Amino acid sequence: MTDVFPGLPKTSGQPRNPGANSTPNGHEQVVFCSDERSGLYAIIAIYSTALGPALGGTRFYPYESESAALADVLNLSRAMAYKNAMAGLDLGGGKAVIIGDPSRDKSEALLRAYGRFVQSLGGRYYTACDVGTYSEDMDIVARESRYVTGRTPAHGGAGDSSILTAYGVYQGMRAAADHTWGATSLSGRRVGVEGVGKVGHRLVGHLIEDGAEVVVCDVDERAIERLRALYPQVEVVDDQAALTASDIDVYAPCALGGALDDDTVARLRAKVVCGGANNQLAHAGVEKQLADRGILYAPDYVVNSGGVIQVSDEIEGFDMDRARSKASQIFDITRRIFTIAAEEDVPPAVAADRLAERRMSEVGRLRGIWLSN
Repeated sequence: MTDVFPGLPKTSGQPRNPGANSTPNGHEQVVFCSDERSGLYAIIAIYSTALGPALGGTRFYPYESESAALADVLNLSRAMAYKNAMAGLDLGGGKAVIIGDPSRDKSEALLRAYGRFVQSLGGRYYTACDVGTYSEDMDIVARESRYVTGRTPAHGGAGDSSILTAYGVYQGMRAAADHTWGATSLSGRRVGVEGVGKVGHRLVGHLIEDGAEVVVCDVDERAIERLRALYPQVEVVDDQAALTASDIDVYAPCALGGALDDDTVARLRAKVVCGGANNQLAHAGVEKQLADRGILYAPDYVVNSGGVIQVSDEIEGFDMDRARSKASQIFDITRRIFTIAAEEDVPPAVAADRLAERRMSEVGRLRGIWLSN
């Protein structure tokens, strides 16, 4: 681990916090966490607590460098602030990354060491699952911290958050279909799903049930095999380039971020982009390229917010019916964004950002009103 990630701090058990005045991209706090005995090297980023404690998952991933891990956690934590704001939650935005190969480096000691760092933030940050972490992992983290969601049902938790993530993406896709074709069903539409892991394979299930034709790709052959065992009618193509160049109506990025770059947008034949991946736009300006080509983009942090709705419900005592009902509202929120975008002649991503920023500003300022005990 240390050879792969030589730039990490070597001080065991101590957070390295640049402080509010030196954090990049407007973040409130960035904490570097190191515990050499367990092999823990992690970064926790809190973008905003304007609406409440920051909530965001923990990504366990073998980053090539500290700078790559830092860039990812900064982008993801900012997106979580906007996601939680648009989901109507009284929660801010944060995220954490643990650097390493989860299949090799994950251990009880490492997860519990990570839990100690989460606890040390005193409730400013609630963690949950993300790529490379699962509800069972959160049960272990929770042995050292009170600020953990996404736990297993056996421990009173919401369980696998991909359930409502996929459901929310499907609701957003229905809204996009309604805006584009005048029908909320995907029946008869050809949908290309990139990534059929936690979220993607559940999304495929919703689409098949709705009568859509589905074509997929994934770098993991095992994921493809598991999906084909459930849905043998699904078509498989070699890679993302083949998927986006194929004759599809909807493109659903459900793998890692940055799927929508210049090359992808140029070859994309779909009329709608709506998927579960975070940070789908590779750089600023891609949202305008999509709009200029007449491709409707459903902002990722809006349509994939079902997962955070699910795990946030756990904070007050989890109820799946209540969480699912709230996730159903993603349809109306997405449709509202499309309407505002059309009225103001801006891309949907810009309309969503404006709505999220307005809520963070208008509701967040209320914390300045003093309350007596």
